Amino acid sequence: MKIGELARRTGLSMDTIRYYERIGLLPRADRNAARQRDYDPSILTWIAFLRRLKTTGMPIRDMVRYAALRAQGEETVAQRGALLRHHRDAVQAHLDELHACLDVLDSKIAGYAGSTREDVDHDPDDQSPNPAHDAERGQ
Repeated sequence: MKIGELARRTGLSMDTIRYYERIGLLPRADRNAARQRDYDPSILTWIAFLRRLKTTGMPIRDMVRYAALRAQGEETVAQRGALLRHHRDAVQAHLDELHACLDVLDSKIAGYAGSTREDVDHDPDDQSPNPAHDAERGQ
């Protein structure tokens, strides 16, 4: 598939695809007789995986490292697994933090639904760094 088709199917710009090739995140595409990039359809699965890594906050340098290990073949399976486990741990820690924040938000929302202003402004479970500042702003 040509670069325009790949861009259309993935939502990446052609410039991004070229950049990803240049830094090693995508393998170099084969070229057709007219010297145009000709991508194998299997690249779609790889790009979908890269998108998930990006969505979960993996730094691009780690994505490039993973891609380089992948290109080296089966002897890097343990290293790739370790890299993904490390990233998974970071994602889980971030999720835990987000869940704690969500709990505080739910508590605040419940407080607004049926409590007086004094109850809401003096919530003992509020973990904000400056509750007095929050009260001034009406939170």
